[in-house]
Amino acid sequence: MTDKADSTTAADASPGTIPGLEDWQHWTLVTGRAQQMLMEAWADGLVKEGGIAKPLADPLPMLTAGAEAWSKGLEVWGQMLTGFAKAGEAKDRRFGAAEWRDNPLFDTIRQSYLAISDQLLGSVDKIEGLDEAARHRLRFATKSFVEAMSPANFALTNPEVMQRTIETRGDNLLNGLSNMLGDIKAGQMSQSKAGAFEVGRNLAMTPGKVIYETRLFQLIHYAPTTEKVLETPLVVFPPWINRFYILDLTPEKSFVRWTVEQGVSLFMVSWKSADESIADVTLDDYVAAQIEVVDVIREQLGVRKVHTIGYCVAGTTLAATLALLAARGEADKVASATFFTAQVDFEKAGDLTLFLGDEVMELLGQLTTESGVLDGRYMAATFNLLRGRDLIWNYVVNNYLMGQEPTPFDLLHWNGDTTNLPAGWHRNYLETLYRQNLLVKPGAIVVDGTPIDLKKIETPAYIQAGREDHIAPPESVWRMMGLLAGPKRFVLAGSGHIAGVVNPPAAGKYQYWINDASPASLDEYVAGAAEHKGSWWPDWIEWLRGRAPGTVKADGARVPGAGKYKAIEDAPGRYVKSR
Repeated sequence: MTDKADSTTAADASPGTIPGLEDWQHWTLVTGRAQQMLMEAWADGLVKEGGIAKPLADPLPMLTAGAEAWSKGLEVWGQMLTGFAKAGEAKDRRFGAAEWRDNPLFDTIRQSYLAISDQLLGSVDKIEGLDEAARHRLRFATKSFVEAMSPANFALTNPEVMQRTIETRGDNLLNGLSNMLGDIKAGQMSQSKAGAFEVGRNLAMTPGKVIYETRLFQLIHYAPTTEKVLETPLVVFPPWINRFYILDLTPEKSFVRWTVEQGVSLFMVSWKSADESIADVTLDDYVAAQIEVVDVIREQLGVRKVHTIGYCVAGTTLAATLALLAARGEADKVASATFFTAQVDFEKAGDLTLFLGDEVMELLGQLTTESGVLDGRYMAATFNLLRGRDLIWNYVVNNYLMGQEPTPFDLLHWNGDTTNLPAGWHRNYLETLYRQNLLVKPGAIVVDGTPIDLKKIETPAYIQAGREDHIAPPESVWRMMGLLAGPKRFVLAGSGHIAGVVNPPAAGKYQYWINDASPASLDEYVAGAAEHKGSWWPDWIEWLRGRAPGTVKADGARVPGAGKYKAIEDAPGRYVKSR
């Protein structure tokens, strides 16, 4: 933004140099430009109608508050410099730069912060008189506070930001302010470089056709790549709170592509991002949709049974679907059920339970639009809060303080590609499942007029959990083992809710654990489990083949659109691109 040829060099502008008239003029221009950007954004906010963006407040108090926060922050850090021994060295990406250790001042700030953090977090477990729920809330709040107060998050206590400010003569702060105002206007923080990815161009590229659609979903049939395929096809039900292409990212990461290459006739459901036309849907509609999909595939390929996968909330719904089919005497429509990080018993549902209080439920009502839709960006913000250090503060520093663009990352592009939710169903889901935990109580939930009981499910099940999953904790997923009546295989994968699932064998990352005994608890499972390096996908595909090993030629209706249901459009279809 400045003319570097006529400006003072970074060396001339070092902290020890007395600023001259040119320097004062430059920094006055930087400050003036920042105020102008805030005023323009404020004015734009006043005239903007609708959407998630709200009119920005008067920027002067905002600037004043920021200055006061920095001042108080420095005062606090100054007080912290005394009375604390150096904290032990630990790998922490926030303090990876050499300046955090080579400069005595910033080394002391870092060490003091880590020492205080340890004390604050440790004190939570020492407080007497708290029940476990209250302690869980306090632990999360303390962790969030500690992460927010990291000296890396403030310009004047981050040596990298200070150095960059000197080198760019403030351009980084102006660029960062521009990035921040752009994110405010968009209603969400940027986590991947804009324009780097596009569905159908370099994401969700596996060839296939949309062969069926309703107001709620599209059904994609992927083209075979092998001469023969398993006779029993497979359908994936992804969560409706996200885009399905988390399972079809770039080709080297795509679960869809890999599964097709294993000789599987694969179908994928693509849920529609909620609008007024589906604002009225309920659990009954999602269960009916899953049964409809199974029936369409059976008719299309002329088969008796279909393998199924349910990911996250769609796995929860798949359990309800299986229970309904069992109650109707139609369980033989489904050959097997695979559950990716899915919960049916929500007693130990993890950190998401912190966002289920009465005040949050009331807020959801206030955020619901007149058309009955909840903007998906609010849900995305909630998930980001669960990993604030990595998904919020990391980008505050990079995007706003350093003034840089985020790195292109397919998974984080997907993370920001939010879907809107039917607000009534979403609140009902949280109330009946998370808050009341009714799904595990026989007959407590009625689907399409039929009380359901998960203990009636005899369908063979493959149950996958992520060891570091913060959304569906492994101890919560494990509870499915004591509920389903049929044969079950439990696999504990390394990493979390996304990376624990999307882990292609070629990457050679993480590990998984198998215990072929009959452990009574997750702790017993882990204690007796054998560790295997790499992806669990090969274990799963062998399990799937073992359920129905017969194969057929990959021709006729096995080619997308060649059966009764003709091609409507190419994969990935319209619904995944709708906003």
